[in-house]
Amino acid sequence: MRGNEANRVISVSQGGLYHCRGGRGDPVYYTEDSAPVMIVQAVVKVQQSWSQMFTGETITLKCEIKEGENREMKYEWKLPRRNTPNTNSPPTSSEYRISRVSVSHSGDYRCRGSSDYLLTGWSDAFTLTVSSSKPRATLTAQSSVIPAGGSVTLSCSVEGSAGWKFDWFRRDSVSSKAQLMRGNEANRVISVSQGGLYHCRGGRGDPVYYTEDSQEIQINTTGFSSPVWLMVGLVCGVSLIIIYTHFNVTFEFIVFISCFRSIQSESHSPGSSTNHGVNQNETHEFNSLHPGQHLNRSLLSLLILTFHSVSINRNIS
Repeated sequence: MRGNEANRVISVSQGGLYHCRGGRGDPVYYTEDSAPVMIVQAVVKVQQSWSQMFTGETITLKCEIKEGENREMKYEWKLPRRNTPNTNSPPTSSEYRISRVSVSHSGDYRCRGSSDYLLTGWSDAFTLTVSSSKPRATLTAQSSVIPAGGSVTLSCSVEGSAGWKFDWFRRDSVSSKAQLMRGNEANRVISVSQGGLYHCRGGRGDPVYYTEDSQEIQINTTGFSSPVWLMVGLVCGVSLIIIYTHFNVTFEFIVFISCFRSIQSESHSPGSSTNHGVNQNETHEFNSLHPGQHLNRSLLSLLILTFHSVSINRNIS
């Protein structure tokens, strides 16, 4: 590489097996060759699969030296200047663990290792970024109303970072306590078929670091489906005809009014067993568009027509 160098120190940036010798005089007298030294490259790797960290998380950096796997190695770490060490591992370990990172830990990290006949240069820098603000999970819903016999898709996410798993919570009302539905879910999307108040949060690392809880989303369920209303109408209609042949008009009228009130009360109900403070204007708007309303009115008209027809036939007979 170099010959007759007066300087006994050089810098190299290429890996390989190096040795040296000394020489002096004229003619030159040479020493025996030195013991060889292997120069390899160290690499800083992070145990987690993300470099964006948040205050309070735990991170483990590892100094990897391919040729040093079966050797007794000593390690050195070069830290950011403003960094105050907060580790559970000695500085000569291949792993550098920061138990609770803060903004002061942000910066470039390098390492190198050495042993008999093996020396590495400083690794390329691994840049760690620590955010002071705790992230908040975001919950979105495909719809705020579950159709009869159907389900709604919920999606939880944490913007600008990776590696999260998700916990899902539900409660019946604002006065009840939220219960954990699913925990440590890798999938950020779930389907629900039950009404209630839902929220989520993200978690990652060991020990687990949690985000702030997401905002709550109200999910409502619809009322009875159309086949149920049809059954109610048929039962009421048939009951009126049967009762007419055995009882007087007054009792028949009472049964008619009972059916009328039953359908009327259901048609004016919010259409949800888990409404929990939903705006009444929104509920009314939903009901006015619901197909069940048209069915209710048709059934009501059918009952009135049936009662009127039966009464006329009775008077004629």
